[in-house]
Amino acid sequence: MAPLLSAAPTSPVRERDVTTEDRVRPDAPWDVLVWDDPVNLMSYVVFVFRRVFGYPEPVARKLMLEVHHQGRALVASEPREQAEFYVQQLHGYGLHATMQRSS
Repeated sequence: MAPLLSAAPTSPVRERDVTTEDRVRPDAPWDVLVWDDPVNLMSYVVFVFRRVFGYPEPVARKLMLEVHHQGRALVASEPREQAEFYVQQLHGYGLHATMQRSS
């Protein structure tokens, strides 16, 4: 009769290197860009900027003119989820908006 093995095989245990430091890198801001289009009136773009971002009239107008003259404007720099929300809202108003990681 064969002897019974009393110890069950164990899997190796990976130990943490105590000198390794865990680092959490905070999410870098994301830029929300609005692009020029031939469809929306300038007054409408000002209205949308005021409605979505709560910008006062002079700020909204300045950003609209930047879109109009330069083809795009950086309208916000936020954490990713907030930037995605802004882009979604701007699309809902018919504006062409994108986001990219802030540099």
